[in-house]
Amino acid sequence: MYLVDTDVMIDIQRSYAPALAWFASVSELPSIPGFVVMELIQDAQNKQQVRKVLQMVAPLQIVWPTETDCARALSDFTVYHLSHKVGLIDALIAACAVGRNATLCTFNVKHYRVIPGLSMEQPYSR
Repeated sequence: MYLVDTDVMIDIQRSYAPALAWFASVSELPSIPGFVVMELIQDAQNKQQVRKVLQMVAPLQIVWPTETDCARALSDFTVYHLSHKVGLIDALIAACAVGRNATLCTFNVKHYRVIPGLSMEQPYSR
């Protein structure tokens, strides 16, 4: 199972050819953390852009952290925020992936590399 991070979704949103080719090639649609959807909406400048975000993510299953995932995110955030600059949303997204034994498709390796048990993949070349 793949979970898609915000940076990959932005590439898809911007019609970046390698991102679109990767997305078209996956045999099973990836899921998307709800926090990623929220980050995409946060970047919208108007209601039309919000609608476009919602249309783009409509085919994807939106996943949320369980209570166990939230506890893991809190632990990882506490341990790695100061030492490795792990952000709050990144900790929650990573916990969603770890809790589902999913691979996080991202190019933000620096943000996530310290998270124990997290499987990551850079899905295409940039």
